Amino acid sequence: MSSHDTLKHSPAILGGLIVFIWYAVVFVRRKWKQNRFAWENQCMPPYSIPSKSFGLNIILETIAAAKQHKVLELGLNRFDTYGNTFKAQNLTNTIITTREPQNIKTVLSLRFKDYGLGNRIQTFGPLLGHGIFTADGEHWAQSRSMVRSSFSKDRVTHLETFEELMRDLFKLIPTDGSTVDLQDLFFCYTMDSATDFLFGHSTHTLRRYGHDAGDQTSWDFGSAFNYAQDAIAMRGRMGPLKIFYRDRKAHDANRRCQELVEDFVDQALRYRQELDNEACPEKNPTISMPKYLFLYKLAQKTGDRIRIRDELMNVLLAGRDTTASLLSNMFFMLAKTPEVWTKLGVEISMLEGCAPTYDQLRNLTYLKYCMNESLRLHPVVPVNARFAVTDTVLPVGGGKDGQSPVFVPKGTTVRYNLYSMHRREDFYGPDAHVYRPERWEKLRTGWEYLPFNGGPRICVGQQYALTEAAYVTVRLAQQFPILESRDSNSWRENLTFTLCSENGCKVSLQQV
Repeated sequence: MSSHDTLKHSPAILGGLIVFIWYAVVFVRRKWKQNRFAWENQCMPPYSIPSKSFGLNIILETIAAAKQHKVLELGLNRFDTYGNTFKAQNLTNTIITTREPQNIKTVLSLRFKDYGLGNRIQTFGPLLGHGIFTADGEHWAQSRSMVRSSFSKDRVTHLETFEELMRDLFKLIPTDGSTVDLQDLFFCYTMDSATDFLFGHSTHTLRRYGHDAGDQTSWDFGSAFNYAQDAIAMRGRMGPLKIFYRDRKAHDANRRCQELVEDFVDQALRYRQELDNEACPEKNPTISMPKYLFLYKLAQKTGDRIRIRDELMNVLLAGRDTTASLLSNMFFMLAKTPEVWTKLGVEISMLEGCAPTYDQLRNLTYLKYCMNESLRLHPVVPVNARFAVTDTVLPVGGGKDGQSPVFVPKGTTVRYNLYSMHRREDFYGPDAHVYRPERWEKLRTGWEYLPFNGGPRICVGQQYALTEAAYVTVRLAQQFPILESRDSNSWRENLTFTLCSENGCKVSLQQV
């Protein structure tokens, strides 16, 4: 190159060099600040899982475990091998995984503002959009405010809808001792109750159950909802590789779900128009007030069509799946432990066959133990994560003994595993893997038991879910004193957004 060419290109070379030096200085300065922050907080690194190709081997191992329905088992084995807190590389991201109550309390409560949901919207967004489960900051605060009022105690104590749906459920349960899969029926039941609660119009999936079994072109809302959640789970396991994930059937499932909800959005917006025109009953007592619904309360808060649809989708997911998962997992275990079902039946017999009131449900102690034990052994959302939005610290997990603080750089994902934490023998005894409701007679728990999350994002609908699950259990026990398992296999995981049995819940229910 001639001296003329060198002079010609020197401004570009000089500019590039300045940019490189500037980035190098920023990088070194940031690393220096991080190292000083870690030193001041006496941090030590957690155990780091050996990785290959920037952690690609770990992603592939997780995907392989998912195909065998052993993701949670894999996680449990990793904790047993590497300790209660460990670190792994996930291509471009670092993930710290923990089952330490102190760490989980710190992430969800004590240092709540240090964490966000990160890229959850990329994983959940195609189905749920921007709502209470996918949003951060002010958007999330507004979502929570809109949702919370619909789960007040006076709303939760209304049990009439539950009883109406029990009549539909009873019709689908054979009384001759033949096998029935309760898991399918529970998901139909909670879909009907959730849509009635949210929209004022049930999808009546129980009444239509089995009618379209031979029609391969039929794909109802429940089936589409299930497939859309399978796609969410797959995107979550693929990590950064999810950008290559394409599934036209998942896209169709998302569209079908959103189209059904759109019909109710129209209904909400018509109510909103009446509100703006001062024609609603709150401003004009001569007009009858529609049934109190989440739909209408949402319309009072916002007229944004997409916002209403997304919030409805988010709450529908929680209202349907949380209770159905709890009921399915619990009845699977109840059928495997006939002595527990018998003991539960004795307690419920005190109601003398009458449908329970809200207060009576709360006073059924052994029923509470049974639900607690199911949520411990099979938490409905067994794994969750947060994303560090600033440099921060976890209180334990570092060093050889795992008792030193851990430095969490900005951008790190902290994943907390409730399934594994709920099975720690130092918290629940040597039989921590066994379904034994009696342990709750003396057990007093804190953050080591977290079935409905904790901190500011604790589940607002937990009392609704527990009340519904308790009501269904009582009414089934009253109608069918005899419960037998018709599945010789042990419980096997089916993990999407929530956790239920891959085998279903195949049982026999019999009257005396």
